[in-house]
Amino acid sequence: MKHLATLGITALFLLTAVCAHTLAAGADDWWPTWRGPTATGTAAKGNPPVTWSESENIKWKGEIPGQGHSSPVIWGDKLFLQTAIDTGQAKSAEAQFTQPPAASGGRGGLSTPAPKTVHKFDLLCLDRATGKVLWERTAIKAVPHEGHQPTGTFASYSPITDGKYVWASFGSRGLYCYDMDGSLKWSKPLPTLKTIMSFGEGGSPALASDAIIVVCDQEAGSAIFAFDKTTGEQLWRKDRDEHTSWATPAVVEVDGKTQVIVSATKLIRSYDAKTGDLIWQCGGQVRNVIPSPVLGFGMVFCTSGYSGSSLQAIKLAGKTGDLSGTDAITWQVNKGTPYVSSPLLYGNRIYVYSVLKPVLSCYEAQTGKPLFTEQTLKGIDLVYASPVGVADRMYCPGRNGVTVVIKNADTFEVLATNKLDDGLDASPAVIGDELYMRGNKFLYCIAKK
Repeated sequence: MKHLATLGITALFLLTAVCAHTLAAGADDWWPTWRGPTATGTAAKGNPPVTWSESENIKWKGEIPGQGHSSPVIWGDKLFLQTAIDTGQAKSAEAQFTQPPAASGGRGGLSTPAPKTVHKFDLLCLDRATGKVLWERTAIKAVPHEGHQPTGTFASYSPITDGKYVWASFGSRGLYCYDMDGSLKWSKPLPTLKTIMSFGEGGSPALASDAIIVVCDQEAGSAIFAFDKTTGEQLWRKDRDEHTSWATPAVVEVDGKTQVIVSATKLIRSYDAKTGDLIWQCGGQVRNVIPSPVLGFGMVFCTSGYSGSSLQAIKLAGKTGDLSGTDAITWQVNKGTPYVSSPLLYGNRIYVYSVLKPVLSCYEAQTGKPLFTEQTLKGIDLVYASPVGVADRMYCPGRNGVTVVIKNADTFEVLATNKLDDGLDASPAVIGDELYMRGNKFLYCIAKK
C-alpha cells in the first residue's frame, strides 16, 4: 500500500500525514506504512546485516497464524500486520456473507474458487523486540465472496499507523481503526469488490493529513474514499472510471495543497485530499496496475508492467488538467518495468524489476539516464515483494526465500545472497539495525548477533 530526511527527497515531499506525530517516535523506530517513512522504500538511518541464514543473524522468528502478504508496519516497540485465518467452519452466526459465494473464481484456473468456509480477518500487534504477540483483534468474520490469484491471499493490504491509531483495511470486509492498545475506535463498510478474473484485492490505505484514503478499484463501480481518521466519518467519495487496480496512493504537498496520487490502467489521477476534486490526470500506464507511485525531486514516478511496460516521471508543481503527452512527463521508459513490485527511489537512483523477473534496471531519477539495465539477481526465481534501501544497500527478496543484497551505486554490484526456508512475498521493513521480513509462515527479525 508510508519522514522526512531521506537523501534526494526535497522539502516539498512528503507530508504523508504522520507528520503530526513525528515527535512521538524517534527517526530510527518507525516504519509507519508498507513503503516506510517516505513511501519510497528507504530508511534514512540503520545498518542491518548484509548476510543471514536460518542459523545466522536471526534475532527472532515467529510463526504467523493464517495467510497474508501484509507487510509489517512499526511504531516504537510495536509491530503490526494483517492476516486472514480460515476457520474451516462452514457456517457461523457471527460470520457475514457479503454476497452468495461464486461457484468458481476467475477463468482458466487463474484464480482459486470462492471459499465456503468462515475466515477471520485479524490485525496483530507484536512486541518488536521479541516477536511476542501483544494482542490480536478479529476485525470481522466472513465468508469471502471471491477467490484470489493462486499465489495471493485475503490479507494483502498492509496497515498504517501514526503512533496514536492504526488503520487496517480488509477491502470488501471493511476499514477498521484501533488505538495502539487494540481498542476498536470505529469501523466502516467498503464496497464489495468484483475484481478482474477474481484475482483478489489489495492496495493499502494512505494517510493524508486528517483523512484516511481508500481506493476501491474493480470491474464496475470503482471509487475513492476519504474518511476522518479519528471518527471514521466519510469526508468525500469520488467515482472512478477504472478497472481493477491494486496500487496504494501516494500523498504529497504541492502548491499549498495536499494531493493524493493514484496510479491505474486508464489514467494516473491526482485528487485534492481535502475535497476529492480532480487536480490533474495523465495517461500512459498499462493493464492491471499494482506498483505504487513514489515521490521525489518534485516528481511522481508511476510504473506498471503487465501486457507492456511503463515508467513515467511526472512533474508536479503548477500542473493541472490533462498532462497526457505534455512536457509534464519529464522522462519515460517503455521496457523492463515491474508487474507487482513497486520501484525503489534511493537518492538520485530509481530501481525497477522487469515484470515478475529478478531482472533489475537502474535509472538516474532526475533525468531518466540509464545507469544499468537488465541485470539478473541470481538465486531468485520470481519477485512480488518491493525492495528496500538502507546503508547504501538495496535488499531484494524473492518468492523462493532468497534475498540478494546489492550496492546502491551507478554500477551493478552484488554484496550477498541469503536464503531463508520461507517464501518472501511481503515487502520488508527496516528499523535501525534490524530488518523485518514476513514470509508465508513466519516473521523474521534479522539483526547482527
